[in-house]
Order: sequence, then structure tokens, then C-alpha cells
Amino acid sequence: MTTASTAPVVVLVTPQLGENIGACARAMLNCGLTELRLVAPRDGWPNERAVAASSGAGAVLDAAQLYPTTEAAIADLNFVLATTARPRDMVKEVVTPEEAATRLHARAAQGQRCGVLFGAERMGLLNDDIPRADAILNIPVNPDFSSLNLAQAVLLVGYAWRRAGIEVPSAVLETGGVLPATKIEVENLFRHLDQALAAGGFYTSEQQRPSMTRNLYNLIQRAGMTEQEVRTFHGVIVALTGRSRTVRPS
Repeated sequence: MTTASTAPVVVLVTPQLGENIGACARAMLNCGLTELRLVAPRDGWPNERAVAASSGAGAVLDAAQLYPTTEAAIADLNFVLATTARPRDMVKEVVTPEEAATRLHARAAQGQRCGVLFGAERMGLLNDDIPRADAILNIPVNPDFSSLNLAQAVLLVGYAWRRAGIEVPSAVLETGGVLPATKIEVENLFRHLDQALAAGGFYTSEQQRPSMTRNLYNLIQRAGMTEQEVRTFHGVIVALTGRSRTVRPS
């Protein structure tokens, strides 16, 4: 039986309209999803318009958690998918809602906390949000008209997750009983690496640094490290630089 602790978290990044947040809450509850996280909603929070549009899903809104950044919203999660129609020139695995649902159930069965990122109504997710996810979730709609309402996207992903049930596939990631690193552990590792690279003169152009750091973050994220592997990588950086790290895992 699916519980709140095994169901994926829905993360709305900078949503604009309260009505859309309320409609997302309604779609979530239709599919048995109850944990909603909001990253810097444009019109503030709480929002009366969201309550009116939720059509009885007020419990989801009442329990919604507010975060200042995407990084903070996913810090405690082990596995995150980013919904977007564009890969943003990054080497990133792309999965369908059905494939995503299978993986979310499998990860949850291993005791991992999972989440799905949804971007703002107009622009979707920011380029800096994508590297923080493990894979891109792409909804295969009409390529000539791929615009989805925010609540529609949440409903399609939620419905795929619900249909998948609790059956765990035979092919799951074997980690020897060690959980994959949480997003905050990956974040801290990247900051440690970034500091070491900056001190060593790796970034020769400040104009190119943002794109270089996104690619490096994406590479580290794609490695799918365990908690122990992250600690080992910290040690590698310290050994190579001869400096004590200033960013420590939480």
C-alpha cells in the first residue's frame, strides 16, 4: 500500500498564479499525492485563490511547505526528476511518465525519498535547476503544440505514478544497503569542488563560468553517488589540493 512517505514529492518552482497551485493540489489528491513544496511563489503564500481552485483539496495546501530556492526544496531527497520539454544542451537521460513512475516506485521501495520538479507557467524550469535532477521527465504530447497547463502536467505525471501501483521492477539500483546521496550532499560536494577549481585557476573566464559549472554539476549528479562515495570524493579533493574543505556535508 502506498503511503505519504513513499509517494513522490511534488515541487512547484516559482509558480505564478494561486489558481494554478490550487489546481495542482486538486490533481495531486486525485492521484494520491499529498506532499507539495513551493519554491518562491510569485504571488506569495498562503494564497486564497489557490484554496478556491483546489476544489476540496485544501489539506494538500494546508500541508504545503515553502522554500526560497530549488536547492533547499530538494535537499533531503535522494532521487529527483525534472519535467521539461527541452534538454537545454545537457547530457541527461530522458524518461516518459510511465518510465518515471516505475523508477519512483522502485526507489521508494528501497527507502529513498523522491520528488518531481515542475517549472513556472511561462518559462518552465531554469537552466540551473536541470542539473540538480537525476533525469528529465518528458511528456510526449504533440511536438507542434507542446504547451501544457501546470496542473495538466502534474495530473499526467501523478496518474502515471498511480497506475504503476506498488509493483517493483526486477532491475533496480543495487547500492549494497547504502542510500544514494541526498541532494544537499551532492550540492556540498559540488561547492567543495567548485572552490578547489576556482582556487586552482580552472575558471579562466568569468563569462564562461556559469555554463561550465552547470556542466560540472550535471556530470556529478549523473554519477549517482552513494553517501559513502560522496565522502570519498571529498577526500580526493582534499588530497589533490592539500586544503581542508570549507563546505561540509549536512
